[in-house]
Amino acid sequence: MPYVLKQYDVSKGEKVENFLVDVVKLPEPLAHKILQKGRVVDHKKRRLQKGQTLKEGYIEVFIFEAITKGLTPLFQTEHFAIFDKPFGLLVHPTTLSTDYTLLDEIRYQFGDEGSLVHRIDAETSGLVLVSKNGYAQYVLSEMFDKKAFVKQYKALVEKEIKEDILVDKSIGPSNGLIKLKMQTSPDGKESSTLIRPISYNKDTSQTLVEAIPYTGRQHQIRVHLDSIGHRIVGDPIYGLDESFVDDFLNDQISKMERTKITGASRLMLHAYYLEFTFLKNTYIFCSKQAFG
Repeated sequence: MPYVLKQYDVSKGEKVENFLVDVVKLPEPLAHKILQKGRVVDHKKRRLQKGQTLKEGYIEVFIFEAITKGLTPLFQTEHFAIFDKPFGLLVHPTTLSTDYTLLDEIRYQFGDEGSLVHRIDAETSGLVLVSKNGYAQYVLSEMFDKKAFVKQYKALVEKEIKEDILVDKSIGPSNGLIKLKMQTSPDGKESSTLIRPISYNKDTSQTLVEAIPYTGRQHQIRVHLDSIGHRIVGDPIYGLDESFVDDFLNDQISKMERTKITGASRLMLHAYYLEFTFLKNTYIFCSKQAFG
C-alpha cells in the first residue's frame, strides 16, 4: 500500500514543518503539502498545521512509499518519460487507502521529483507524459497550459458517424445528482473537439473514431461525444440513468451487469498519439497497445 502511517517521537518546542524536514527528512515543499492535506496528526489524532509548535509525545505521518509492478516507460530522456498506461490503472491515489497507481512507478523509478505532467482517467488507456525533475515539470506543464501539444485519441462509439464533426460546446459541472459529471453548458468553459470516423461496424452499429481535443476540459471527449448522440461504448457515467451511475460509483454494479448496460467492460477510449517540441527537439509518440 503506497501510504504508510509512521510514528515519530517529538521534542517540545519545535515547529511541525521544521520537524518534518529535519527529522522525517522530507523535502520542504512536500512537508508543507502533507500538512495542508491533513496527513500529519498528534498523539490525540488532532490534525497539525503549518506553524504549530510541537508538544511532548509523538506525531503520526502518512508517507507515500512507492511500490513497483514492473511497468516501464515506453521512452525516456533525462528530463521526461512516456508511459503507455493500461486501462483500469489510476494515475495517482484518490484516497489514503488507494492501492497501486501509476504514481508508484513514477516515484519508484525517478524519486520524489518524478511527477505527472497531465492525467487521464483510470479507465482510459494510453500515453501519459511524466517529468523527471522540477525544470521539466515547469516547462512541460506550461506547454500544456498553452496547448503546445498535439493529442489524439481513439474511441469506439455508438451508432454511425459518416463525416468529420467539430464539436464546439462549452463544458461545465453537471447540475444533476452525480457531482463527478460534466455537461455542455453555455455557462461553462470554451471546449472544442474534432471527431473523425475511422471505420463503421454494421453488425454492432458502432463507429471507431479519432478524437482530437483542442482544449483540455475534464471528461471533454466523453461529454462532447455524448452530447451529439454518440456515447462512448463502455462509458459507465455518460448517457445512462443516474441511479445506475450512482450504483456504479459506489461499487454496486457487477462486471457482467456493467458490460450489459454500457456495452463493454471498460471505457473504450484510448490516448494513442502525442506530439510536442521540447528543448528544440520534436517528439512523436504512438501507443503500442492494440485498440479497436
